[in-house]
Amino acid sequence: MNRRDFIYHTNLLAAGIGLSPLVSTIIHKAHPTILVVSGWQDVNIGDIAHTPGLLHILETFIPNATIILWKRSRGEEVKKLLNKNFPKVKIIYGGVNQDKNVENLEIMEAFKQADLMIHGSGPYLVGADNLASWIQYANKPFGVFGTTLENPSKYHQDILQKAAFVYTRETKSIEHLKKVGISGEHIQFAPDATFFMNIRDDQKGFAFLKAHGLAKKKFICVIPRLRYTPYHQFSPNNNGWSAEKIKQVEETNEKYKEVDHSKLREAMIAWVRETGNNVLICPEMTYEVDIMDELLIQSLPEDVKPFIVKRGYWLPDEAASIYAQAHTILSFECHSPIIAAANGTPCFYLRQPEDTIKGQMYYDLDFNDWIFEMDLTTGKQITDRLRQVWMDYPKAKEKLQVSMDKVQRIYKNSAVPMKEILGK
Repeated sequence: MNRRDFIYHTNLLAAGIGLSPLVSTIIHKAHPTILVVSGWQDVNIGDIAHTPGLLHILETFIPNATIILWKRSRGEEVKKLLNKNFPKVKIIYGGVNQDKNVENLEIMEAFKQADLMIHGSGPYLVGADNLASWIQYANKPFGVFGTTLENPSKYHQDILQKAAFVYTRETKSIEHLKKVGISGEHIQFAPDATFFMNIRDDQKGFAFLKAHGLAKKKFICVIPRLRYTPYHQFSPNNNGWSAEKIKQVEETNEKYKEVDHSKLREAMIAWVRETGNNVLICPEMTYEVDIMDELLIQSLPEDVKPFIVKRGYWLPDEAASIYAQAHTILSFECHSPIIAAANGTPCFYLRQPEDTIKGQMYYDLDFNDWIFEMDLTTGKQITDRLRQVWMDYPKAKEKLQVSMDKVQRIYKNSAVPMKEILGK
């Protein structure tokens, strides 16, 4: 839909419901409207979890706001999940073309209704085109929440320069923004919104635990990961990667998969042999279901294998229910530990250097003892730290609570500029 048609339809809408055309000033309303763009993909429970986390932040700290979610991914199961847990949130879909024109009237109506647009958590400015269209047509404030902004492109810089607030997912992104001349008090650290995800599916979760004999706080969860997510294996057109890129990804994954996972297996073996308890191997991404046996089970000693349980791909609400019952989470993926932390369960992030700068947020939130840089870490170090947790679990829970209190304070403070923008 082009700009002329947009303006024409917008004025028709204004005339029909007694509102002024889009203007650059904020209207002080009893119930302002926030448009959120989020939901980048549905093959990763971490990417799914960004959205309910941010919706819960907004509902908690700006409870009088009406929220519209402009969802990028279109998975039906995730839509049902969001509708079930956030029935007041309207979900809209639609793309943006090269001229930054939106493709349907529903998006235009959202542009007119909304007083503020927020870009949700993500690995970079994934919704840049969505923000560019908002800038072009709405002429109202927007901000970025809990997003990694590593080496932003010129296109992204131009958008970020216009933002009313920029909350980076970790402090290293602030350094990257300063390098390209983007700075100011409106740029702050606010961790990934997944830390505030509050949805669970205890019915499914508890049924799985019962079926597999997993007792509360008597099992750990472990999550595998290759150094690079092999998107070329399950995305259209090889994810747009060149033959050289695919070769690099596959060679790197092959080189490190045993090196990395042997360290995790060492901790699994100690847990089983010293506590007599189970291990649940579970995925954060769809492809990880297919690598569980090769990387984590086949090489285990025979006396340990009977204590191993596997789980297929799931949605974050069920994962949250099971993580809440687990003793500790050990994960090569970044977001399963966050979901665990949000549910009061101690968590280790086994960080691979290829997994971007987002891991810095663990240091920013004082999880230093529970983040392990894999190229600098031995299996013994992971095992010893896990042993410390199970030997003094109350201390580990207290440590976790200190960091989660910090998260709560940051989120509460992050809402202040939003409220000011909305005249609240």
